[in-house]
Amino acid sequence: MAAETFFARWSRVKAEAQSGADLPSAESPELPIAEDPEAERPAPTLEQVGQLTADSDFTPFIARGVDETVRRAALKKLFSDPHFNVMDGLDTYIDDYNKFEPLTPLMVAALNHAKDFIAREIAAEENDEPKDEDL
Repeated sequence: MAAETFFARWSRVKAEAQSGADLPSAESPELPIAEDPEAERPAPTLEQVGQLTADSDFTPFIARGVDETVRRAALKKLFSDPHFNVMDGLDTYIDDYNKFEPLTPLMVAALNHAKDFIAREIAAEENDEPKDEDL
């Protein structure tokens, strides 16, 4: 038999759905509804926040229904870990720009040379420009 095309398969499935062929029968057992496992647990308290370590599971403390003060205390405890205080070096303004590094004599000589060179270029441009009287 030749392979069934997409449209032929779609048409067959649609026809079966309209005829009720794939509807579940009345004898089929109902699937049990899963209950929320967090609903059975008591809400975390501030005493439990004091027992947290860096390796603890903080999930129950940020779940829905947890008191805001308990949630904030748990997050404060989590982020007080020194692991989160490491600078990554990607911050743009982390350098101390108040530290002055004096210019070396070689850099001063290069700047003076550039100043003289630029002054000569500007003077040459002024001499080559047409004057207002010539226009």
